[in-house]
Amino acid sequence: MQTATTAPAGVAEGARIRTRITERFGASTPILNAGMVLIAGPELAAAVSNAGGIGTIGATMVPPEGLRGMIRATRALTPRPFGVDLIGQFVEPAHVDVLLEERPALVIFFWSAPPASTIERLKAAGVCVWMQVGTVAEARDAVALGVEALVLQGSEAGGHNRAEMTLATLLPAIRQACSTLPLVAAGGIVDGCTMAAALVAGAEAVWCGTRFLATHEANAAEGFKSRVVESGPGDTEISTVFGPEWPGEPVRALANAAVRAARGRAAEALEEAQGEVIGTVVLGGERLPVPRYSAILPIRDMEADLDWACLTVGEASAVIETIEPAAALVARMTRDALALLPASSHSATSRAA
Repeated sequence: MQTATTAPAGVAEGARIRTRITERFGASTPILNAGMVLIAGPELAAAVSNAGGIGTIGATMVPPEGLRGMIRATRALTPRPFGVDLIGQFVEPAHVDVLLEERPALVIFFWSAPPASTIERLKAAGVCVWMQVGTVAEARDAVALGVEALVLQGSEAGGHNRAEMTLATLLPAIRQACSTLPLVAAGGIVDGCTMAAALVAGAEAVWCGTRFLATHEANAAEGFKSRVVESGPGDTEISTVFGPEWPGEPVRALANAAVRAARGRAAEALEEAQGEVIGTVVLGGERLPVPRYSAILPIRDMEADLDWACLTVGEASAVIETIEPAAALVARMTRDALALLPASSHSATSRAA
């Protein structure tokens, strides 16, 4: 397991929010960037970790050696602990071998869990294992598998989302059902106020996707970032039209032309789009076509019509007004949350075991 080796930069000395999660990873603030696939790469994860949070790389659908490369690239940019975010059903034995050999500080599984034996092997190697869940039933199942913390995704969160309620209701419901594990709040957290609210409600860290998508280090196309900043209230919705690569799954995204054309008729829209291409993307060093309704997010190496691309963001995009450095965002969120939290939580481990 990676351990803290130097004092984190980017957060003023003494400006600490301590929880079981920050203590475990030697972080000075309980902020994680979400492991957004293709968007959360080594540059973003390292920036968050170097600023005192816990950076995360999104490695779903990356081949095993690609995963190794991402871990090593992140490690070259930061001496601080960071995590790897994966969807369980796409994890092959070779991915597990890479994780056991490279030993990132943290692995987070989402949507589908790996076998309990995989979790046990990772934990035995010193890798912390979490599970992201959106329902109380999923939380109970994850606890039974032996995960060490739960990331709670509210229905307002962007990306693949099957949450049964908003974060404000999900957090106390899962806290009541799974009272011993640290909980990480995800959905609608974009600033110090929303961060403080989640911590006061019982979370021990926050997991921020859309807010970190709108940072300089995120590997998102500039046009995608601009649309986040330009979006307003009610501009996102859940759709099942995206993903010939992974069909039929609910995704919260900006309601662009693609989403509007598929309202109430996702299957028909996909059939009509057969063979249509909206642009190209570079993956694995090769430029590939991007089909209409692809779940591949617009990254820097994509040239595509964003009106027909998958623009996964949460409802909180409506209040994001800037694209800025990740370290500045971590520092401001921490400072503003500190101003709102009870003084005792600044100096002692909150809700410690």
